Amino acid sequence: MRLLAYCLGVLMVLGCASQPTANRMSDQQFTDFAAALWQAEQQRNQAEDGRLTDLSEERLARVAAERKEWLDRLAAIEVEHLSEQNQINHAVLTYRLANGYDQYRFGAHRMPLTAESGFHNSLAFMAQRGGFRQLDDFEQYLSRLEDMPRYFQQQIDWMRQGIADGMTQPQEVLTGFEQSIIAYVTEQAEKNVFYTPFRRQPESIRDADWQQLTERAKQLIQEAVNPSYQAFYQFFVDEYYPNARQSLAANLLPEGEAFYQNRVEHYTTLEMTPAEIHQIGLEEVARIRAEMQQVIDDLEFEGSFADFVDFLRTDDQFYAQTPDELMRYAAYLSKKADAALPRFFLRETLPRTPYGVAPVPAEIAPKYTTGRYISANTDRDAGYYWVNTYALNRRPLYEMEALTLHEAVPGHHLQIALSQEQDSLPDYRRSFYTSAFGEGWGLYAEYLGLEMGFYQDPYNNFGRLSFEMWRAVRLVVDTGLHAKGWSRQEAIDFLANNSALSMHNVVTEIDRYISWPGQALSYKLGELTIRRLRQEAEQALGEDFDLREFHHEVLKNGSVPLQVLEQQIHRYIESKQS
Repeated sequence: MRLLAYCLGVLMVLGCASQPTANRMSDQQFTDFAAALWQAEQQRNQAEDGRLTDLSEERLARVAAERKEWLDRLAAIEVEHLSEQNQINHAVLTYRLANGYDQYRFGAHRMPLTAESGFHNSLAFMAQRGGFRQLDDFEQYLSRLEDMPRYFQQQIDWMRQGIADGMTQPQEVLTGFEQSIIAYVTEQAEKNVFYTPFRRQPESIRDADWQQLTERAKQLIQEAVNPSYQAFYQFFVDEYYPNARQSLAANLLPEGEAFYQNRVEHYTTLEMTPAEIHQIGLEEVARIRAEMQQVIDDLEFEGSFADFVDFLRTDDQFYAQTPDELMRYAAYLSKKADAALPRFFLRETLPRTPYGVAPVPAEIAPKYTTGRYISANTDRDAGYYWVNTYALNRRPLYEMEALTLHEAVPGHHLQIALSQEQDSLPDYRRSFYTSAFGEGWGLYAEYLGLEMGFYQDPYNNFGRLSFEMWRAVRLVVDTGLHAKGWSRQEAIDFLANNSALSMHNVVTEIDRYISWPGQALSYKLGELTIRRLRQEAEQALGEDFDLREFHHEVLKNGSVPLQVLEQQIHRYIESKQS
């Protein structure tokens, strides 16, 4: 009712339920329209405060229909008559809504996990991301814990439907996955990750209230949380894993070819075919391989490329001996990168939000990627650069410079925190993230390290090239697996033979690409786009080119589809020239 009233009050001239027609809007009309659209999305979430998402068939169908109607209305707007910022707003809103609608129509809710994580891991972020300060924060959190049995059962029901429809993850990538489920079950409630918010009492909560909250938390962990995870564990072991599909390719799923093409376009924000991307990948692999061989030649290493990679994977000098040693090195590199930022970024391009360095949580570390950035949840929190300290003999030190630049600064933390702090942008822009831009920027940040004074050691430079190769190989293996019929072993061999990644990381990564079609394509295509645009700006502006200014132009609008970024940089070049 609130949404209907808002639509009628603000958008009467548009008609909330009208059929889409060609529509020329003023900027104020579009701003009101966009506000109504975003409020509809927000109210959908706010209505569930104190509950986990309702995954009933009726609700999912209703949400998809509402998003389809908004998309039709967006498509009818004459975008060329809007201001530059509203054109970006239109593109971002369309992208955000289209993904939610497309995921529903292709049945993503029947397959709510990848090889490395799933909905059961995502729930743990409720406990780990902070924001618990008032009594109401804790009470809503406890209500969500109480709601877990219903939520888990709905997920299980959809996964059963996925088994019946042939919409499951491949069995081949799920070996050992059950350990990521049972890890959340603990005998002592106080040791459970979901008890985390109750390990420190806020000053705003009275002792008597706090006593009740903590006792209720312990009770719910024993009566709702543990049983939910135990039930999911048994379902996975007894039903899901034995009946998971034997095929790998996304194009063999129901509506598979259309689904994979949709995921390609979503994650790259470009209109490209798998065949085109595969060829770009082969060309990039050949170029980077030649640069890697040059490093080997300069070191005067006696042996083949494979011999050199084996040396890197097995020699103790390249590995930390303790988790603390690895974490200290990551922290040192982070501060070194911090100090270099003013030479490459304008002051207004540097975010105010700090970041920390922390290990990947033990519950997910065995099957988790080597590092990741976790953004700040509120303005009272920091961002975090996660480093995986599981299996230290698979976390080479020569990769740490590239990893740190990618995940911390000038990579993800700088870009994401800056976007969150852009008060002039609407909420749906500040909270928006697309892999093509964000991961493309992260890989560009690795490259920028050359100019920042990193990679002076040839082994670290080889690690950078290995990371770049890793992303180039993704273009080949993702399209190979999902469009060209590659086997898992073919993909493993191609990545292993062209990079210095440990075999543990190689296998983990390939399983990730198999279970998350298209996402791996975003990194390299995003980086190639940013580097191409920089080259165009350098050539067009000559002595007037300012790298700090260019970086500001890339980042000032937050995360945007690559086609929007290209338009923005071309406008910047034209403006500078005139």
